[in-house]
Amino acid sequence: MSASRFSCVFAAALVLFAFPVSAQELTLLNVSYDVSRELYKDINPAFAAQWQAAKKGKITVNQSHGGSSKQAMSVAAGLEADVVTMNQAPDIDILVERGGLVAADWTKRFPYEAAPYTTIPVFLVRKSNPKGIKDWPDLARPGVSVIVPNPKTSGNGRYTYLAAWGQALQKNGNDAAKAKQFVAALFRNVPVLDGGGRGATTTFTQRGMGDVLVTFENEAALIAREIGGDQFELVYPPVTIEAVAPVAVVESVTKRRGTQAAATAYLNFLFSRAGQEIIARHYFRPRDPVVLKQYASRFPAVRTFTVENALGGWANVQKTHFADGALYDQITERR
Repeated sequence: MSASRFSCVFAAALVLFAFPVSAQELTLLNVSYDVSRELYKDINPAFAAQWQAAKKGKITVNQSHGGSSKQAMSVAAGLEADVVTMNQAPDIDILVERGGLVAADWTKRFPYEAAPYTTIPVFLVRKSNPKGIKDWPDLARPGVSVIVPNPKTSGNGRYTYLAAWGQALQKNGNDAAKAKQFVAALFRNVPVLDGGGRGATTTFTQRGMGDVLVTFENEAALIAREIGGDQFELVYPPVTIEAVAPVAVVESVTKRRGTQAAATAYLNFLFSRAGQEIIARHYFRPRDPVVLKQYASRFPAVRTFTVENALGGWANVQKTHFADGALYDQITERR
């Protein structure tokens, strides 16, 4: 080898040693639920810009979206997520149970029990609300067609089911038999169970099925922005459930890939002022009280209850309602 060629090779080797590719270019995979995709399209470049501004190199965050429970099962089956950003705690708990993919104390790893925002189920109806839908009991009336995703595969659908059940308990003195009767009547009015919230949106807005779509507040706002107010109206029921959106690092993946610090920083960004403002702009209810006050006009006050304070917690809900053969199966097999 000539001296000049040796010098070039040696110089190139020095460059590679000084700037290892792995330190300069990172990728993360965020596995999330389907109606959060527009949020993370804005979150990801904002985080990447902050990461680079801190001279930590280039980072790209890729997205995967679908029904929340279906997404969790994909991660459990081997989809290499660095982080999961779901809309219900059970979809992260299952990753703790399935081989310790997520730390058992994941709720303590980030503020607000690792949930950077909340949302609520609301009603989207056809323009002028021809069926006069104002409250949950209206969804069980004969002749009303309700679009909601499958509670077995979608957190969106699961929260709809639990909102209907919880308000029925409140109206009927905690009579579970009457709550079951009401929810059964509601689900008899559901013509199709889509796999996720975005599929339900397509069924309602593009296929023209249903008198009312029950979906998260942010999804209803997105429809209003993209399609306009000439086709649909947003209805807030007097009482609904608070849906908490938890996040976690998938430690089994990040430790192997060397992305744990970046994944943690990414989720911390969601709780930062910049992240909270992006969250609020997408009509998710931010945790930061200053940001929430700034965007208060987007979030009407609604009386809410939670899984924990009204339904006995997620463990009870899973066993009572969504285990094989439990109440949800009993209700839907008779639809």
